[in-house]
Amino acid sequence: MTLTLFDTQARETREFEPADPERVTMYVCGPTVYNHAHIGNFRAAVVFDLLFRLLRNKYGADHVVYARNITDIDDKIIAAARETGNEISAITRKFTDIYRQETAAFNVLSPTLEPHATDHIKDMIALVSRLIEKGAAYAAEGHVLFSVDAFAEYGGLAKVDQDEMVAGARVEVAPYKRNPSDFVLWKPSADDEPGWRTPDDWGIDGRGRPGWHLECSAMIKTNLGNTIDIHGGGLDLRFPHHENEVAQSCCANGTDTLARYWVHNGFLSMGSEKMSKSLGNIVLPKDLLKERHGEVLRWALLSAHYRQPLEWREALLDQTKKQLDRFYRLFLELKADDTSDPDETLEVPRSIILALENDMNTPEAFAGLHELRDIAVQLEGAARIRAIKRMRVAGQLMGFFEEDPEAWFRGVLSIETDDATRLSASDIDRLLQERARARAEKNFARADEIRDRLSSEEIIIEDGPHGATWRRK
Repeated sequence: MTLTLFDTQARETREFEPADPERVTMYVCGPTVYNHAHIGNFRAAVVFDLLFRLLRNKYGADHVVYARNITDIDDKIIAAARETGNEISAITRKFTDIYRQETAAFNVLSPTLEPHATDHIKDMIALVSRLIEKGAAYAAEGHVLFSVDAFAEYGGLAKVDQDEMVAGARVEVAPYKRNPSDFVLWKPSADDEPGWRTPDDWGIDGRGRPGWHLECSAMIKTNLGNTIDIHGGGLDLRFPHHENEVAQSCCANGTDTLARYWVHNGFLSMGSEKMSKSLGNIVLPKDLLKERHGEVLRWALLSAHYRQPLEWREALLDQTKKQLDRFYRLFLELKADDTSDPDETLEVPRSIILALENDMNTPEAFAGLHELRDIAVQLEGAARIRAIKRMRVAGQLMGFFEEDPEAWFRGVLSIETDDATRLSASDIDRLLQERARARAEKNFARADEIRDRLSSEEIIIEDGPHGATWRRK
């Protein structure tokens, strides 16, 4: 079986061949930790987690190195510190921890490496020095800028013309730029801003801090090497961020290529508009996880092909929950009836592998999971149990079916809500115990009262020979 990926730069689907199968390298742009990430940001986290799992399955877990960075120095972080009066380190630590907790709730594996920008300042300074030495960067009014004229291939990743490049680079079109497309590598820092001493031979004085594009190039070089196998991120990062990474990295390192494959995921939208903080149409995982299990959100994010746009709707989440319920009902059987060898290892069915290795075709893989379920329900006995286990192994490759099935139907959330009006699992268990005592004492009025109370909270009680169980509607 051959893994294929759509390469943004080549504009075609290519067979994936790592430079070294013993060390497959992937870098994905991570969060800027000044606030909560929105669900659109999480599409990239989930998509590249799936690719990470797929690479590990193909080459071995010890042979894949996945780096997802933390941007912990940025103008937005400085602004957040000023607005809240909190220390920058407190802000970045808080939102880094939140991001880790929330991605874990989506069954996103921890990356192999999680480089922080502030741990690589020396590497960034060294990279800027090399660019100045090679004539690819220049100092102007306290800044150091990259000269796009020094890189003839500039624009080759995004395939944009000069006018588009100027528009895309218009974070700051300053008079000191030789070319309007030139971008900042290093910027001056005010006395109340974080900064690092500028080398004397740069031709500028004082303290400064890195530009966003520079950070990723330095972290890639230090942690993964001059040229990596896969660089991933959202489609919105293709230009100018990734384009600028290519230019500065290739010029500094003397290479022709930064990444052998460029993989970008499509936008998430609310209605007809891309989800973004600037438009104010964002949905936060922290809020979604109060009402929805992380696997529901993960399934929804993967329900469309990763390169296609995806409209985020409540109806999508409702439909996703119903689909997952169908699988988890079978896992209840597995938990009750499985008497097979616990050390037995089952391979992921070929149909699922073929779908995922075809440029991560998750709609096809989901169809394969449903087909496996349809087969399982037609079987009986040991054959049925084995079929359910194969189905679960297939889903686990994609990051699903990790919850205890009883907990799933009890509505246990990946991150527990602090909603005081919602009955917790322990509250419900306590009420069921009280109901059991009332029934034993023939106090049926109290038992019915408890059932009605739970019913009003959308809790379904199922009486069986071994006592009562419950699940949320």
